[in-house]
Amino acid sequence: MTTDAILIELENVTRVYRMGDVHVHALRGVSLTVRQGEYVAIMGASGSGKSTLMNVIGLLDRPTSGRYRIRGTEVSQFSRGKLADLRNREFGFVFQQFNLLPRISARRQVELPLLYAGITGRRSREMAEAALARVGLAERSHHRPDELSGGEQQRVAIARALVNHPSVLLADEPTGALDSRTGAEILDLIDDLHAKGLTVIMVTHDPRVAQRAQRLIVLRDGQIISDEENGRKAVQWILGDAYEDH
Repeated sequence: MTTDAILIELENVTRVYRMGDVHVHALRGVSLTVRQGEYVAIMGASGSGKSTLMNVIGLLDRPTSGRYRIRGTEVSQFSRGKLADLRNREFGFVFQQFNLLPRISARRQVELPLLYAGITGRRSREMAEAALARVGLAERSHHRPDELSGGEQQRVAIARALVNHPSVLLADEPTGALDSRTGAEILDLIDDLHAKGLTVIMVTHDPRVAQRAQRLIVLRDGQIISDEENGRKAVQWILGDAYEDH
């Protein structure tokens, strides 16, 4: 494991949702630490709690109980406004569906987080163009989503996630809507971003995607059942003989 500073700490975190008279325990006492510069994959079957864990880490959802610290500061009880500011500063999000607005250009898509941060005008445009160049789309900045391939749309989404220079890239099934070749290109891009110092936390159901990570966390029924520092070795154990067919 990297010896860089601790960035994220979850201690005995639970998340319970109420659905009518039923209480759904999505997370059951999850504790973990992520250090600056790590590449972590989170795996688990549908309903295991992996997306809930991602939402809690990314400050999109609050824990029902437990402690959550970012850079040593307890954030569980922050106000909504303070959480939004922290989220915009620390996290960039990439999802399976690209979540692009249909009628605006790639550059405008990437500028949206800057607008929320109060950055406008020439500086906003230059930052967006730099983020698009970072993901290899410098020449496509004026194209709308319907003029871009699926892989290019996901690159726009990654550029949008990176434009505020976040500490952490949170990727939830980032290749789920892509064919295998295009998906591999997106994973190569994420690998490169990590190699340049970005902390990456990725949710995936695919062991072959997870093996790219330095560390693999496996969830079942809202609990961590495995946390291995060698993602490839852990995936080999999960797949067994099928791994040899890779």
